[in-house]
Amino acid sequence: MNELEDPAYLAPGAVALVGAGPGDPDLLTLGAVKALRAADAVVYDALVSPEILAFIPPGRELIAAGKRGGRPSASQSDICDTLVELAREGKRVVRLKGGDPFVFGRGGEEALRLAQEGIPFRVIPGLTSGIAGPAYAGIPVTHREVNANVALITGQERAEDPEGEHLPHITRVDWEELGRIFPVLVLYMAMRNLHLVASRLLSGGRSPETPVAVIRWATTPRQETMVSTLGRVVEDSAACKMDPPAIVVIGEVVNLRKKIKWFNDREIIPPRPGE
Repeated sequence: MNELEDPAYLAPGAVALVGAGPGDPDLLTLGAVKALRAADAVVYDALVSPEILAFIPPGRELIAAGKRGGRPSASQSDICDTLVELAREGKRVVRLKGGDPFVFGRGGEEALRLAQEGIPFRVIPGLTSGIAGPAYAGIPVTHREVNANVALITGQERAEDPEGEHLPHITRVDWEELGRIFPVLVLYMAMRNLHLVASRLLSGGRSPETPVAVIRWATTPRQETMVSTLGRVVEDSAACKMDPPAIVVIGEVVNLRKKIKWFNDREIIPPRPGE
């Protein structure tokens, strides 16, 4: 038997929370492949590529869970209910999530629900797009001549104010202070709020000439990378139609792309009127 095809890798009635990585199927872990091969049912997110779904043997139950920001999709409670129901049917269940389940992937919420219901589960981490995406763009998120720390931040999280109104996560984050503490910021799901993030970083003292990269469809053949500055990134992103899904990197490490770009992504050049 192929070592990657072992039904015992995932017990009947158990759930594996599996990270699919950022998109390139070469970045799947062996554990992820083993879980997919063993699964009876796979509940997968919208950003999981067809190339990764191709690892699932024919005849398995496939359930699309959606989870695209701003678009109609299954609620988190519905997804948790589905995982519990499938496991109680005695199926080997894989919850396949883009990137890493525990990095802005709500894997923690799903693990808590499974634990509360007494459902056995395991976690198979995956490469997170906030590190792998910049790497494919020729941007190391740390470099000892630039930064000794890096902040990974979501720009989409929501909270409720005392009146029950939904407020962007950015209103709860001290962006001004983050901009002063962390030389490099990596933003997930931030395109809708990028104008607010940029404004607050600038008001906190970050230079408008701070390099910024916007990386779309990271690690896939469709990858596009636009390099701009903090003072122009909102205008440039709109002009170049850099819509989600995208990762935003802010900091001097972006300049290293000029020297160590290795992946054949598409370079998006913002228009410069008059040049």
